[in-house]
Amino acid sequence: MTHLYHPLRSLREGNWFKLICGASFQHLPDIRNLTLAYALAGADCIDVAADPAVIAAAREGLQAASALQDEARSRNYQPQTQPWLMVSLNDGEDPHFRKAEFNPIDCPSECDRPCMAICPAEAIRFESGVIDDRCYGCGRCIPICPFGRIATRAYVSSPDAIAPIVLSGVDAVEIHTQVGRIVDFERLWRAIAPFANRLKLVAISCPDGEGLVDYLRSIDRLVSIHQGAIVWQTDGRPMSGDIGDGATRAAIRLGQKVLQAKLRGFVQLAGGTNSHTVVKLKAIGLLKSSTNDAYVAGVAYGSYARVLLAPILSQLEVDSVAPLPLESKPNLLWQAVETAHSLVAQLKPMSQSTISIGAGLPDV
Repeated sequence: MTHLYHPLRSLREGNWFKLICGASFQHLPDIRNLTLAYALAGADCIDVAADPAVIAAAREGLQAASALQDEARSRNYQPQTQPWLMVSLNDGEDPHFRKAEFNPIDCPSECDRPCMAICPAEAIRFESGVIDDRCYGCGRCIPICPFGRIATRAYVSSPDAIAPIVLSGVDAVEIHTQVGRIVDFERLWRAIAPFANRLKLVAISCPDGEGLVDYLRSIDRLVSIHQGAIVWQTDGRPMSGDIGDGATRAAIRLGQKVLQAKLRGFVQLAGGTNSHTVVKLKAIGLLKSSTNDAYVAGVAYGSYARVLLAPILSQLEVDSVAPLPLESKPNLLWQAVETAHSLVAQLKPMSQSTISIGAGLPDV
């Protein structure tokens, strides 16, 4: 009998996996191919920029994954029925919603180009500056520039743009906020609220700060109209998962803090998550088991998950021609899925409970 997973069940069972493509990442071929690989590897949710072209690219990846589901199962992967598609919004200035920029004409010829070496997205070309659609705003290039020539430009989600995005059929929204911005959050939520019942999930992403728990409780009251799933994303150390082992500690500490607040909904880690995150969660008993009521429901992976597949996806670029669809190179496709699965499987062991085709899916 064929078995399928369902994203809501993954939240309830504590093995939810989200791929963060990046709130500012707009390289359409990579977004499409990352979506395809992680969907086939078993991801529950794909989080992308609130940009119509980006949403369309992710949808193409999901459609390609749907056509390859049977082959994926024959190879012992466990793809979702259909991963949920999420868009990220912000209520104010946020490091996830910015781009680096500089004028290469101003760069001294004697510069040894440390910005190029440190950029995880390979978004910097010394001759032409920042490749805008590749930059996702991590900011690592800014302090390392010996001449201080790199700046950033930020942007805030416009409430007027919310309706078309939600009405386009996305499954979920994530709102990035910070302690003390309740007025700004409410402004953005007013634009979302009329369409809240169309959404299967609303996620709130917030870094730590003084008064965090009270702030999240205030937000919980504001979004109470939403009857679907609520996820509290603990943004421990934003966009740092690919830096090293210790980057995940902040995400776990913040997850523990929010779990203790006993908010309705689910707690999911982000910000510094990598291959060590699940290992550490298991070691301290924060994954769901028969003996604990408070557990981390899942993990979102951003920069680490993207960098993991970068060497494979780069092989699709041929002589400056637009990158090929990943499925056009089957060997690369299944190599990418296997690499993605090595991360997904940490949360989704083969023994995970499943639901059969034809069985009733859980209500959202």
